[in-house]
Amino acid sequence: MLYNIALDAVGSDKAPEPEIRGAILACRSLPVRVHLVGPEAELHDLLDEHLENEELPIVIHHASERIGMDEKAAHAVRSKRDSSMRVGLKLVREGKAAGFVTAGNTGAAMATAKMVLGALPGVDRPALATPMPTSKGNPCVLLDVGANVDCKAYNLEQFAVMGEMYARSVLKIREPRVGLLSIGEEETKGNELTREALPLLKALPIHFIGNVEGRDIFNGQADVIVCDGFVGNVALKTSEGVGRFVREVLRASLTRTVTAQVGALLSRRAFNDFRRRLDYTEYGGAPLLGVRGICIIGHGSSNDNAIYNGIRVAYEFARAGTNERIEQEFTTRSRRHVHSVRHPDGPDATVQ
Repeated sequence: MLYNIALDAVGSDKAPEPEIRGAILACRSLPVRVHLVGPEAELHDLLDEHLENEELPIVIHHASERIGMDEKAAHAVRSKRDSSMRVGLKLVREGKAAGFVTAGNTGAAMATAKMVLGALPGVDRPALATPMPTSKGNPCVLLDVGANVDCKAYNLEQFAVMGEMYARSVLKIREPRVGLLSIGEEETKGNELTREALPLLKALPIHFIGNVEGRDIFNGQADVIVCDGFVGNVALKTSEGVGRFVREVLRASLTRTVTAQVGALLSRRAFNDFRRRLDYTEYGGAPLLGVRGICIIGHGSSNDNAIYNGIRVAYEFARAGTNERIEQEFTTRSRRHVHSVRHPDGPDATVQ
């Protein structure tokens, strides 16, 4: 059985080359059929060039428009009705694809997914959740990492519920420890948003451990860390920059100090393992939690490995039925614990 995964073929900064190479890698090693979405003629020519008569389960769906990284999400979503994002997400809504993967404009992807797929009952704003490496080996889920720049306290409340479910369903953590990202552990620390959100999270039926600080993202003290998309995206990008810096410094240090051949080999293996743990391309993108379908959003700078892993994450979500379980549980729990009233910025109706 092949799982159908739709891929935005013109999303990344260097599209469509990384998307095509990533799709080929995925079809060679995973039980998936990749649906490339983008300009049909261009994709056909490039695909034929890369495959060289190799038969792989890759199909193309024409989309005449793409949404650029510098475009305003709201305007682009409404004006470009034949964009690769909209066409790909419609495949998910119509049941023709089990999930959608894009390395395109994050805001546009979030808005399009919310419009085309619809939000779960009780969810005002979907959130991007990404696993972060920790010193204890188990990842920490950080959300939101960019879907919502400005948030209200009730948004963080909903993020906490979704993140806790994601940690239990996907990471198999029995009782995830949930923290609220702030500038100090004391309840009086933080800004207006975190101080308003703290009592809401304390009232939830989750293992809430209170405020946590930036260092706790990596020390394994929390399994889920909640924040608004502005803070989360800055934390994510800063972490990636630090990771690259440490890798470069470590590589230079090993080159200067290791002279014995055996020592060099062992150090190289340790360094490669260290590099993989910090490499964002190995994580494959962030799932958009809170929508009725699987949507994985990757970096604009994604290479073929990142695209491959984005497809892998979508496949694993679909195979495990993770999204359905999260939807079922969130629907039940939101009626009891999360504000059920519609907020002014509540979800739009599903569109055709």
